[in-house]
This record gives sequence, C-alpha cells and structure tokens, in this order.
Amino acid sequence: MKITYIEIYRFSIPMEPFVIATGTMHFAQNVFLKIYTDQGIYGVGECSAFPMIVGETQETCLSMARDFAKIWIGKDPLDIPARMNDLLGYAAHNSTIKSAFDMALFDISAKKANLPLYRFLGGQKRRIETDMTIGIDSPENMALSALKYQQQGCNILKIKLGKKVHEDIERVAQIRKAVGEELTLRLDANQGWSFDDALLALGALEKYNIEFCEQPMRTWYDDRLPELKLNSPVKLMADESCYNHHDARKLINSQSCDYLNIKFSKSGGILEAQKIHELALQTGMKCMIGSMLESRIALTANLHFALASPNVIFFDLDTCLLGHLVDPVSNGLSYDGYLLDVPELAGIGADADPEFLKTCEKWLVKD
Repeated sequence: MKITYIEIYRFSIPMEPFVIATGTMHFAQNVFLKIYTDQGIYGVGECSAFPMIVGETQETCLSMARDFAKIWIGKDPLDIPARMNDLLGYAAHNSTIKSAFDMALFDISAKKANLPLYRFLGGQKRRIETDMTIGIDSPENMALSALKYQQQGCNILKIKLGKKVHEDIERVAQIRKAVGEELTLRLDANQGWSFDDALLALGALEKYNIEFCEQPMRTWYDDRLPELKLNSPVKLMADESCYNHHDARKLINSQSCDYLNIKFSKSGGILEAQKIHELALQTGMKCMIGSMLESRIALTANLHFALASPNVIFFDLDTCLLGHLVDPVSNGLSYDGYLLDVPELAGIGADADPEFLKTCEKWLVKD
C-alpha cells in the first residue's frame, strides 16, 4: 500500500468563549486531514491547536502539515513507526500536528484489517464516563454551572483554577456547597500556581474531598514536584509536564506525581501514547485520557485508545460539549448523558461532514 495524496483542511469550529488559567479560546483551532492510498482506503486525522499550552497555532499546524504531507507521498502507511520517524527526522516537537498524521495512519491500518480501531489495538468495550469541565469564572457563576451539570446527570466535575489562589479556594468551596458531597470533584490549575500557592491551595482544599489536582505549577518547576507531592494532601496529576514516555519515566522515577494525563496533542498521537501507557502500566501509575478542543473525530480516536488501554481509568473527553456551536462530524462516538461509546465501524468510525468541509480552506498535496 502507498500514500497517493493528502488533503489538509482548516477545521475551525466556532464555540462559546472558554477560559483557563493561560488564556481564552473563542474557536477550536483545528486541522483535519485525509490521507489517501492506492488501495481505495483513506484515513482521517484531526488535531486541535492550543497555543498557550502546546505552543502550536492553527497556522503553524497547517504549515507543518504541508511539509509533512510531501514527505509521505509514495510511502507505506501501514508502517506507522517508520512514518512517524520520518516526521521526527524532519522536525522535532510539533506534537499537535503530528498527532493528526498518526491518527490517520491508525485509521488506515484498522480499516485495512476491517476492525474498529479499539479491537485493532487489542481492546474491548467497557463503561466509560467522562467528566465535565467548568471554565474559570466568578465563584458564584462556577457554582451555578456545577449545579446545571449536576441536574443534567453529570457525576464528575473538573474545575479549572490557577488564577488568584484565595479566589480559587473560594471557587471550589462554593461548588462543593452547591452540589453536595456526592459528585466527584477534580481540579486543574493549568500551571497557574507557584509552589507556595499550590501548597496553600491544596492544603486548604483537602476538606472538599478532591480526587486529584492536575498540573499545579509551571513545568519549569518540575524539580519541585516531588516536594509538592510529599506535602500535598491532594493527589497530583502531571499534564503539561508529560508529553512523551521519556517525560513519564522521569516523573515516575522521581516520584513527582500520582497520575499521568495522556493527550495526543502532547504525545504526537497514538503510537507514543501507547508507550506512555505501557510504562505507566509496568509501574502501576494510573492514567487519564485527555483532550484539547477537538471535534468528535479525534475524541472517537481517544476513546478507541482508552478502550485498548486498561491502565487509563480517568476520562476527560468532554471537549465538544464545552460550547462547540456546530458538530461537523459524521458517525463517531455517541454520548448517553456522560457515558461514551464508539461505533462498530472499521477504523476510527468517524469522518468530517462533507457539507462542513466545503466551507473549509483546503490544501492538496500529491506528486
């Protein structure tokens, strides 16, 4: 099998403004790919640029995508490690756009095997329940959002923090008061606190029965994570500190955290995500599958990966519920409340709506 041509789309999805510690997003800055082969099979991939975290914009992703596509024309899409090494040999980093290319290769391989991706990866169906994320706002408005989600049947809330530490404590206090003791609460500071702020916040928040806190400090304070973990009454999850399996190894060996958050936009796709999961599995460290602002295309691929990864026990796959104003996807994962399922279709089982694609800027790369 050979790659014959690749279509690249500016896949912008309008959304309600979403605020985290590092910035505000007004639309999902996504890129969508279709990789075609000489055997009539094509694979789809999607990524969501999140510049304030991963450092890539939609423009950098589109530019690198055109370069990457040229490298792959005429090559075998079924040799996924070799193809991803092609991209690594051309450019370090750029994990977000690399994840879209990786995803399309796995889609092709699973379609070639005529299997849903989770079965191609050796997985099986299990119960998957996503959390729901509350963006940073006033404590009162965040409590109202929490109450709304609870009334809609949500059992797990993820609370964005990382601004002024005393206000953050009040945000959690008001949310816990509003929803009672039944709901699971998770925190995500998105690198917003200093070491001292993190220590203060986590000590004060323990009484609200917090499941864990993601990425309390900037990654340049990773050397202080072991000290924070030792003194924190709340379990810590590494997110921005863990891109690849080398990061995972260092975090595990230094006893820096309790959990790892795997995201394709950080790992560069499924291939590297598998390596992180395998390392975590060997050492007993549980993982979460997370996402940026992807549509149901990439979220479906995330769910397939999770179904084949038994050490992934936390699920943060709510991004298209966070105010996407359109759903530009055919087939793909389904939501039953906050329970998720993938279709029994070959490959990822999701594609872009052809009518939506007609509205997208497009590039074609071939010989």
